[in-house]
Amino acid sequence: MVLSTSLHSLCIIPHTSQSKIPSIFNLLKSPLAKPHLKINPIFKPSSLSLFTQPSKLRPKTQNFRTPTIHSLFTGIVEEMGEIKQLGMADHGGFDLKIHAKTVIEDVHLGDSIAVNGTCLTVTDFDTHLGEFTVGLAPETLRKTSLSELEPGSLVNLERAIPPTGRMGGHFVQGHVDGTAEIVGKQVEGDSLWIKVKTDKNLLKYVVPKGFIAIDGTSLTVVDVFEEELCFNFMLVAYTRQKVVIPLKEIGQKVNLEVDILGKYVERLLSSGFVDSIKGSRFPETHNKVSSCFTYVVFTLVVESGSYL
Repeated sequence: MVLSTSLHSLCIIPHTSQSKIPSIFNLLKSPLAKPHLKINPIFKPSSLSLFTQPSKLRPKTQNFRTPTIHSLFTGIVEEMGEIKQLGMADHGGFDLKIHAKTVIEDVHLGDSIAVNGTCLTVTDFDTHLGEFTVGLAPETLRKTSLSELEPGSLVNLERAIPPTGRMGGHFVQGHVDGTAEIVGKQVEGDSLWIKVKTDKNLLKYVVPKGFIAIDGTSLTVVDVFEEELCFNFMLVAYTRQKVVIPLKEIGQKVNLEVDILGKYVERLLSSGFVDSIKGSRFPETHNKVSSCFTYVVFTLVVESGSYL
């Protein structure tokens, strides 16, 4: 395929120098995560800070709403938000404050919002300022590219889909499996080809023409380059204007969530499910292994996105 050969030379990983990691991230070290987030702890009260004082524009009696449905996303980005503030909060955790317009229209405490494909919980918000705050756990910083954010960075935002919503993309849980590094970008007409490199343990779930969520954007894989541990995808003109991926440079990371169907199939095969059916003493069962297996996988996928 012409595309595959033309992009072969794009898989070049730029050399980056080893930067000093703030002490807060010492516990986050791992081979696949080298966060270089610039910590901006708040030492003086500020009218813009949700870390040091509660918003005065919102009643303090607002109750924390426990979601009654499971979080599920479609990978259709609603808007790009801007990072306003990030750093250690008074409660000892790590908070991220984001400016947004659309996703904050009907926001409640406890809502799930996907930030660059990472399902995070709203812990505070101010509709007058158009800002909301989410908390980040150490594991979230280890697994995702959110550690690369800084004030002014743009992020993809999507609210959890309601039961009556349209499934415009594919089942996206907001559970990031890992990251990939951008190793190539090439313009073709008004579209953009992007090539990324990831770990082989994630690449095994990536298939040509299959679904994948990249920074929370539902996209289609075009080609997989096994020897290079790379795959590529295309962003059409409309998508380029609506998501943050084109704004990232070679060497930066993107969050990946592979299609959950592949993980379910792998789990069923490793558990001996198929062998147990084949070992049935009923001959008619042997002839229905394939259809039964497909049915079970489909049921599991539907259950994973169930709202009940």
